[in-house]
Order: sequence, then structure tokens, then C-alpha cells
Amino acid sequence: MKIEAITLRELAMPLVHFFETSFGRIYDRRVLLVTLHCDGLEGWGECVAGEDPYYCEEYIDGAWDVIVRYLGPVLLGKSLRSQTDVPRLLARVREHRMAKGALENAAWDAEAQVKGQPLWKLLGGSLPEINCGVSIGIQDSHEQLLHKIETELAAGYQRIKLKVKPGWDVDVLEKVRARWPKILLSCDANSAYTLSDLEHLKTFDGFKLLMIEQPLWNDDFYFHARLQKSIETAICLDEAIRSSRDAGAALELGSCRIINIKVGRVGGFTEAINVHNVAQRFGVPVWCGGMLESGIGRSHNVALSTLPNFRLPGDVSASRRYWKEDIIEPEVTVSPMGTIAISDKPGRGYALRPDLIEKLTVRKQTLKA
Repeated sequence: MKIEAITLRELAMPLVHFFETSFGRIYDRRVLLVTLHCDGLEGWGECVAGEDPYYCEEYIDGAWDVIVRYLGPVLLGKSLRSQTDVPRLLARVREHRMAKGALENAAWDAEAQVKGQPLWKLLGGSLPEINCGVSIGIQDSHEQLLHKIETELAAGYQRIKLKVKPGWDVDVLEKVRARWPKILLSCDANSAYTLSDLEHLKTFDGFKLLMIEQPLWNDDFYFHARLQKSIETAICLDEAIRSSRDAGAALELGSCRIINIKVGRVGGFTEAINVHNVAQRFGVPVWCGGMLESGIGRSHNVALSTLPNFRLPGDVSASRRYWKEDIIEPEVTVSPMGTIAISDKPGRGYALRPDLIEKLTVRKQTLKA
């Protein structure tokens, strides 16, 4: 495939409901899409960087700039033997994994179309359907949270994940467990605690959680290993795992017993597969995390989640949980059993809605060889 041009688009997409973590609250999402124009076809990717550099150092305006100034020019005019050429070509630029991942994933999408093959099969997936959970942000009240959980359970979701932070944790978990003592329940701290909170974190063991996700510093393995030895609840690492090397180091140290794989966080499908394989060798399950993606990023998450070691329900939920209208058709839907069926159509498995994409676009730039 020869990359003849790259188009960047920023979309303004309002959320159905606000989403709050320990970083703050958002009401809408700035979505950065990239399109690789290759020999008459288009491969699409999504950069999952947020509006601000809070989850990690990347943010949407920085990602746009680094693609325009550095990453895009490296790819323009190149003839790729396969999508695995992309990480090698972009390696000179350090970090900026989410920007790199958007370009690489678009190349995977294009290659799947060239081969007439579903993206999930090209990735090496094998699961005919994937199990789904939901991530529920911090709410205005306990009553509002309980109502949302009730709604998601009624929709069939197999696992409930709650965002927590100091002041919104133990009392919330107590009320949820009192009402639903047997549901699969986990929590996500997004690095809201330190090791000085050890005694407080030990109380989480009483709630029989599937896991506590990234409780300590976003770049830490050592103190998570110390914490894991002191609590019964399995630690899951998210922000700290940026590569397969990180995954291997964390698992050797005993920093976690579960890994969340976000394809953008690790820089694209190639490294996501590598992280999956490392965890599989250690006998540690993985699951796919979400970053409030549009349908393009969501379809990529669906494809990734078909790899065999994705043994826990991920955050790949239905389009309608976030968007009044998604930019793909059909939209991603979840069955009453909490599963998503996998499409055998070539590429992503979901068609685009170009008119809606154009309507939502607030910024656009095309780079040519």
C-alpha cells in the first residue's frame, strides 16, 4: 500500500451523560480521526488523546501537531509491505503513542480491506463474541449512581466498574454491595491514592472486588508490588503499562494480577498484541479498556478484544451509552447477555456515516506526499 495522503479531522461529539473521574468531569468529547489514503481506499484510525494532558502527557492539540509536523511526513509517499512497518518508521519520534497508534491502526484497517479480511482475523483474534462490562463515572449523588448501575445491569452488562477517589470510595462500595452482593464489581482509581493510604485501601478487600485498577502513581511498578503483597484484591495496571516491556517488568515484580490494554495507550495494535502475548505467557488475564471512543475507535477495540487472552469483560460497551448518534453503522450494540457479536465483514466490520462525520467536523487538514 502506498500512502498518498493523510487527513486529520476533529469532531465535536456531545456525550449523552457527563463522565467524571478523579481527573475531572467532561460533557462532550473532542475526537481526532485520521484517514490514510492508500491506492484508492481509506484506512481509518482514532487518536484517543483527551482534551487535556491529565490521563497522560498527550492531548488532542499536541497529537494533531505531532502528526502534522513529524509523524505524517514520515509516512507520506511510503509504500508499506504491511502495517507492521508503521511502528518502525515512526520510532524516531519518542512517546506520542496515541498519535502513533491512530496512524498504525488506520494502516491495519487499510490492509484488512486490501486482503478482504476482517480486521479481527488479521489481528489474530479467535473469539466469536466478546463479553462486555461498563465503566460508570463519579456521580452527583449515591442515588444517581445506584440508578445508573440498575440501568446497566438491566441492559445485560456482565461487569460494573466504578470510578473512585478519596471521598468517593468506601461509602459508595458499601451501598453498591449491600444492594447487589453478587455482581462482578471492580473499581478504578486513576492513580488517586498513594502508599500512605495503605490502611484505607485494605478496607477494599471487604467488598470482594474483581480488581482495583491503577490505585497508585501512573508510572509506578515498585510501590504497586508492595501494595499487592499487602491486599487481597487483585491490582490491575492501566496507565503504567505503556509497552510489552512494561508488562513483563510489572508481572515479574508482582505489581498486578490483571492488565488493562488500551490500544492507544500502548501505541497501536502491534504493541497491544505484544502486551497480550506477554500477559498470556504469565497466565495473567487482560481486558480492553475504553477512552470514550467514537465508533471508529470502538470498532478497533471490538476487534482487539477477540484475542484469546481477553478473558475478562472489557469496557467495550454500546455506542448508545455515550452518543445520541455514532459515526458508524450499524452502531455497536450489546446483547441482553452482555456480549457483542463479531462481524465477518472486511476491515472494521462497520460502515462509516460520512454525512454525520462531516456535520460534526470542526477542523480538517489533509497532508499530501
